[in-house]
Amino acid sequence: MVRAADALLLLSFGGPERPEDVMPFLENVTRGRGVPRERLDEVAQHYLHFGGVSPINALNRDIIAAVERELAGVGIELPVYFGNRNWDPMVEDTVARMAADGVRSALVFPTSAWGGYSGCLQYDEDIARARAAFGPDAPELVKLRQYFDHPLLIEAFAAAIRAAVDSLPAERREGARLVFTAHSIPVSADISAGPPADGGRLYSRQVAEAARLCAAATGFADYDLVWQSRSGPPRIPWLDPDIVDHLEDLSGKGVDAVVVCPVGFVSDHLEVIWDLDNEAREKAEELGMAFARAATPGTDPRFARLVVELINEHLTGKSPRRLGDIPGYGCTVNGAPCAIDCCTPPRRPAAAT
Repeated sequence: MVRAADALLLLSFGGPERPEDVMPFLENVTRGRGVPRERLDEVAQHYLHFGGVSPINALNRDIIAAVERELAGVGIELPVYFGNRNWDPMVEDTVARMAADGVRSALVFPTSAWGGYSGCLQYDEDIARARAAFGPDAPELVKLRQYFDHPLLIEAFAAAIRAAVDSLPAERREGARLVFTAHSIPVSADISAGPPADGGRLYSRQVAEAARLCAAATGFADYDLVWQSRSGPPRIPWLDPDIVDHLEDLSGKGVDAVVVCPVGFVSDHLEVIWDLDNEAREKAEELGMAFARAATPGTDPRFARLVVELINEHLTGKSPRRLGDIPGYGCTVNGAPCAIDCCTPPRRPAAAT
């Protein structure tokens, strides 16, 4: 259905911008999950290593500025708002400001390209919560589709991979191993209650498809997909292998150079600059491996064009541009989950009594 829109809302995860924000932010992120205080203290040190400032808000503001320029260039008049799940500007406050500005219907661009609970359905929950906080006169909010296999996203990653290869010592480029990473999640969270009919795993299948497309675009016939940023207790299975463990395995096989592409991330979030630029790079140096990390696409001009193309799809009814074969799903309205229930985690069986 083609709909009009008064505005665009960029909806993201959020991050602290002062040292005193770090612990309250982490408490917001983990509320209700039973994460031990010592784990929060450990993660807080990652933020404090960078002065207590996450790069995510500044990066999102840069994306917004680029999108505003792109919108102006194609003659689409949409003010762009910014809201977060876990830290200022909170999405509830942003929706209230949008209503005060007279916005009645807005498109929502989430800074996650993926399906699954944390990549998709949780953003629907953010939208529903923000509208409920305002009340029955809240603006209509329509979340745009998943874009993990959009040609512009793949082109941006491919350009970054080529630049990373070129940054390696010339004598090690030919044998460099391409390794894709994405944020790990519990294996149970990768299984949806609804379609796909083959048992779900929508998130990991979409990540694998994006990696395949990027590798093909850069001429790599062989590559690896691994995971990073695990935070759960050891007894709970998460997607693996972990990037650091994988570097050790590659070194044992004689690989002396790697190009790491964080295909699961739109921007250089803390997980990218800590887990890859610090921990993975240090492990590579310890192993005597040349290490190059591909840039994330948020700063590439193609990313703003991608956002505007998704907007234009919605406003004009144009067919989506997609490169892959793995399912990707469309818009949701006012936080209502997709009818196919593709991103809803399966219910856990009740404990025996």
